[in-house]
Amino acid sequence: MNESIISIKDFTKRYGDFTAVESISFEVQRGEIFGLLGPNGAGKTTTLECLEGIRQPDGGSMSILDVDPSSSPRRLAGVLGVQLQTSGLPAEMTALEAMKFFCAYHGVAPREDLLERLGMSAKRQTQFHKLSTGQQRRLALALAIAHQPQVLVLDEPTAGLDVASRAELHSLMQELKEQGTTILLATHDMAEAEKMTDRVSILLKGKIVTTGSPRELTATGSGFTKISVRSENSVLHGNETAFPAVNQKAVKEDYAIFFSTDPGPTVTALLEHLNAEHDRLIDLRVERPTLEERFLEITTEGGTP
Repeated sequence: MNESIISIKDFTKRYGDFTAVESISFEVQRGEIFGLLGPNGAGKTTTLECLEGIRQPDGGSMSILDVDPSSSPRRLAGVLGVQLQTSGLPAEMTALEAMKFFCAYHGVAPREDLLERLGMSAKRQTQFHKLSTGQQRRLALALAIAHQPQVLVLDEPTAGLDVASRAELHSLMQELKEQGTTILLATHDMAEAEKMTDRVSILLKGKIVTTGSPRELTATGSGFTKISVRSENSVLHGNETAFPAVNQKAVKEDYAIFFSTDPGPTVTALLEHLNAEHDRLIDLRVERPTLEERFLEITTEGGTP
């Protein structure tokens, strides 16, 4: 049975006359990785800050494991881990000192194993201001999970990370999920959201415009399937033949690209045409719409799901 860990109902936040978030609602289940997506200014950071107890809501309610962030900050700290986009650590504090400080606050033994897991062992005596951006973010993640929180908030966790560090973070996120940790992920990286999340909500101008799994969201909208064809003689590049179910065509580098509403008949007709023209197929790729393409479609249309 699903168990709601994060509950947000009719949450509203205003700054003077400006409404940053207007009456949004969503729930996150135990062990779920839930993505909060949206362009800059959509209300993601405001929502996270209120959920973390940094700011006070102006309407509605929110809770984490039945803890009200605005009224029970100490209880919240025991169940919540947060990796922010920017850290408030003192510039002169070393990575190891930061780990010892955070673990002392939570009453747990220092987690030097996490520094090693996240590639920070060699930097444990390095002052924070001397760490690279990627190293600072890896340290922030280690501090966020040191007390084994039941809920983890990650705000742009892979920004500034190299490919290997990004892969290690994704592996760690998956391990935490399998252990029952609930993760709320705010990211601009649509490929990351599509790969890692179970469900996402897309915010636009302070309102949630759609919620669902990445597969559910990419199955809606225009629904075009991208079919890329590379052949020996490139006969499809300048070809004006009307292939079935094709809505749009483009040429990029060595590929003729077709956007189809029904890929089966389209692919069959393309292969038949190549055969008739005695052109040898080199590569054929059939790709469903990506979450990034669906995100751009939604945000460009102004929020039509």
